[in-house]
Amino acid sequence: MRIEEVSLSLNEAKDLIEAARRARENAFAPYSNFRVGAAVETIDGRVFAGCNVENATYGLTVCAERVAIWKAISEGARGFRRLVVIADTEELTPPCGPCRQIIWEFCGDIEIIMTNLGGKVETVRAGDLLPRAFDRRFLTI
Repeated sequence: MRIEEVSLSLNEAKDLIEAARRARENAFAPYSNFRVGAAVETIDGRVFAGCNVENATYGLTVCAERVAIWKAISEGARGFRRLVVIADTEELTPPCGPCRQIIWEFCGDIEIIMTNLGGKVETVRAGDLLPRAFDRRFLTI
């Protein structure tokens, strides 16, 4: 991607980044204090945001990316353009392994924008984060 394309893409994504930032404020993270926000944009421009929600039994914790995607799916959204992940970290936080699988399954090879509260930004494709992804192609019926 050329520098001009990245700048245009980030300029277009300002509202999406702000939605993720606002969602992060609602994170329920009393155990880790690691608050994350995410927002996913559909092809038709709708935005669904989510935050991480922790549980005392850590295995039941749900990441912000999954909350945002599942909110979109539960509202009938299909076809996604990009997703933002924001955390208060110096090094940008990518989606975890399970989130990468969920992103691939429901969103395909979308643009993923990783950012922090200081405004540092990096854009990648889902396929770059999850090469050789497992999906329905491998299932036989």
